[in-house]
Amino acid sequence: MTAAAETEEPMALAAARLRAAGMRVTASRMAMLMAVDESSDHLDADTLRERAQRITGRLSLQATYNVLRALTDAGLVRCTQIAGQPARYETERHDNHHHFVCRHCGHIRDVECAKGAAPCMDPQLPEEYDTQEAAVTFWGLCPGCRD
Repeated sequence: MTAAAETEEPMALAAARLRAAGMRVTASRMAMLMAVDESSDHLDADTLRERAQRITGRLSLQATYNVLRALTDAGLVRCTQIAGQPARYETERHDNHHHFVCRHCGHIRDVECAKGAAPCMDPQLPEEYDTQEAAVTFWGLCPGCRD
């Protein structure tokens, strides 16, 4: 497969996902969606911007945040806010998982929800409240830092 064909297929998939989410297809949205999808990590906006620029060329920091917000609002990308760290982004899989953060190196790992279905915790709130999600962060040391 040629390099052009290898790039074209992920771009076509990104364009199809954007259309399915009711979004206008732009080069920056396709590039950012590809950058998020191609990573198994939880990446910050600067890292995603660097990766997306390999496809689009120049991409401003403001455009990066605008695209990430639009992708998050459309349910294609999940934004995770972890205390003391920049926002991290990953492909939204609608699997209601939580996160483990290593206190030493900052590595983030997905952790399955204890109960499965959202919000997977039962807050003690009056019934007028519609709890839709629970975000749990586990803190500790990853295997590499533990040694």
